[in-house]
Amino acid sequence: MLTAARLGAAALSAALLTGIAAGPALADVSPPAVPDGLYGKSDPTYDGVWRQALTLTALTAAKVTPADSAVGWLTGQQCEDGGWPSYRAAGAGCDPKSEDSNATAVAVQALIALGGHQPAVDKGVSWLKANQNADGSWAYNPGNPGDANSTGLAVSALFAARTDPASVAKAGSGGAAGKNAFDGLARFQLGCAAPADQRGAFAYQPDAATGALAPNTLASAQAALAAAGGHLPVAGSVRADTEPKPLACADGSAPATVPHAEAGEAVGAYLSAQLTGGGDHLTLITPGAAPSPDYTATAWAALALSQSGHHDQAAGAVDWLDQQEAAWTKDGSDAGATATLLLVSEAAHRDTAELTGKLTALGPTPKATTTSDHATPAKKKTDSISQYWLIGVGLLIGIGGGLLLSLQRKRNPKL
Repeated sequence: MLTAARLGAAALSAALLTGIAAGPALADVSPPAVPDGLYGKSDPTYDGVWRQALTLTALTAAKVTPADSAVGWLTGQQCEDGGWPSYRAAGAGCDPKSEDSNATAVAVQALIALGGHQPAVDKGVSWLKANQNADGSWAYNPGNPGDANSTGLAVSALFAARTDPASVAKAGSGGAAGKNAFDGLARFQLGCAAPADQRGAFAYQPDAATGALAPNTLASAQAALAAAGGHLPVAGSVRADTEPKPLACADGSAPATVPHAEAGEAVGAYLSAQLTGGGDHLTLITPGAAPSPDYTATAWAALALSQSGHHDQAAGAVDWLDQQEAAWTKDGSDAGATATLLLVSEAAHRDTAELTGKLTALGPTPKATTTSDHATPAKKKTDSISQYWLIGVGLLIGIGGGLLLSLQRKRNPKL
């Protein structure tokens, strides 16, 4: 049975991962003023560090050097023990119970992308190691049962820090050897015991009573990047030119944990099938609410597929996200959503100039901007060709018209 604390953590995690601010039920005080240096103008209480880290990572990938105040705000949020909370007001102390693995994981990845912040990175990685569960997983807040989303983010942070997840294991009670980070991620993935169309998916958490795993698209998309060995920003691997490989299950095979070597392809195959069957996007299903498009899950699925080199399978999702930009990013005013979309566009090697401009406008003026490899609009060349084509057609029409008029005059001298 879920406790009130776990319900709150789950709601908070969902709010962060979907880019939606937590509702009034989670807050009973006036929202704090947005501090200088922080991107976005919405209440930072639940996503301040999250959106700042994604923004700095995305801008760095787009070859924008953020302002010192923006970087300083993120590093200033780090607690002495190395972890990050979702947000803390200026001058407020750190409560270890408020530090969370999601904020810490994305902050570590952002500082690695920026470069020059190794002490803060080392402290962040140490915090992740110290707050790993004995089963190898991570919870949103330390001391709770782990979940696939948080574990995936932590594993990606380890990859970014060039730390082998297989070597990260926290001792269990009595000094017994704990499970490593790959083991922790694997415990949420559906294997050969599941129906064929669910194999490779990730559950958010095992059922508390039975331990059964139910596929969850957001958990699958969030964990998939780590399963594929990736981290933010995704550079876009060499094209694989093949579809993701489904989990190989022999007839009558016994239930087994998905081997790490097959985990990335297995979840990639699951996500690819979900995207194909869902009109190039994933769907958010919440009890008591009508199904709705899940922008964030779709974005993370595209990132994971790009990481594995399955760009053809990611392309439809990237196109769909481009079409939904205004709705998802609130016309570019939502920093977290805009940053995530920019990361997707960079990974897919799309034009990023417009998105970069919108994201840059949500925070302090950057120190420097360099044209990204993907910042030249692809239509520029097409426009140039179109201009020459129109000129040529115009000349042909002019010549043709002159010849026609000449012939008509020969037939009728009055013309």
